[in-house]
Amino acid sequence: MSKNEKFIRVTKQAYGVAPLVLENRLARALDEGVSRYPIYRVVHFAARVELEVLFDAIALDPAWRVERLNIDSAIIDGEGVFISVWGSRKADYCSCWFYVWAADVAHAEAAKERLYAKAGSTLITEPMFSIEWMYPTGRGLESVWIDELADDVLRDRAYPEIEDGVRGFIARYLAARETVLVLQGPPGTGKTRLIRAILGEMSQRKEVPASALYTGDTCALASDEIFARFITGQHDAFVVEDADHLLKPRCDGNEQLHRFLTIADGVVRSHGRKIIFSTNLPNIGDLDEALIRPGRCFARVHVRALTPTEALELAADIASEDSEKLARATAALAENRKRPLAEVYAALR
Repeated sequence: MSKNEKFIRVTKQAYGVAPLVLENRLARALDEGVSRYPIYRVVHFAARVELEVLFDAIALDPAWRVERLNIDSAIIDGEGVFISVWGSRKADYCSCWFYVWAADVAHAEAAKERLYAKAGSTLITEPMFSIEWMYPTGRGLESVWIDELADDVLRDRAYPEIEDGVRGFIARYLAARETVLVLQGPPGTGKTRLIRAILGEMSQRKEVPASALYTGDTCALASDEIFARFITGQHDAFVVEDADHLLKPRCDGNEQLHRFLTIADGVVRSHGRKIIFSTNLPNIGDLDEALIRPGRCFARVHVRALTPTEALELAADIASEDSEKLARATAALAENRKRPLAEVYAALR
């Protein structure tokens, strides 16, 4: 090396084997003046099979070389394709994400079909929605994805405070220009069940799983990062449960609400995506007026406990023709007092 030549040193931190391998290959390809993986796809599905069984079938396919990093992640390396694999398990199904880099569209589509074939008849075809759960770490915000079946059955009797029925309410909210929905009421009154139904209806309309950004962590909401992620990403909704600390008036020292006001109906807007809060705050005066003003907030629904008569009518509706189940529920609900929705469902179980 002559005295006029200089070294250039680049330092890159890698938090996994897959990005390390991929970035090294991309760097070499650029240095050689070639294009190695110009096509990128994400393949995502859920299947009613053990995650280990599905990953074993993928790993033993002779069409590619597979390295298992641990029980829920792997790397697939094949002709014209590189795939980073991640999976998670629930009680009766698993969810898988495949991040596919390919030499061309044909290789990407062939890999997609081969991956779907591994799930076979176990592939879940019912509507689902996905939650990206954000949380802070020493490296900043990180997230995990959770798939949920959109199988919640909502009944009008469970929400007597919603006029014209639950389905009509959800349809109007999804069609409205307003972004914000606030579900307010005591624990166990059905707020989470209603949120799940909204996300499920989004999936039904899109015919692909809707996705929601989710957090309840005050540290995650203390910076602009998560809000920028929502505005620039592909999420259909931003869900914050137990958001008591976020919804109180700013004059009481609430320093975090202004970011939600901006993305709901400010200079930077969420472009038709929805922001859903649930809170246990009991009174309308507990909420900042700017959040629930017309044009920004579609509705503030105050869900409540059911009267004894409403609880029995709902139990009869759910039990339908199962007389034994109804008898058990009637006995469990015999005490003459108001019941949160959760108690009615518990009595039926």
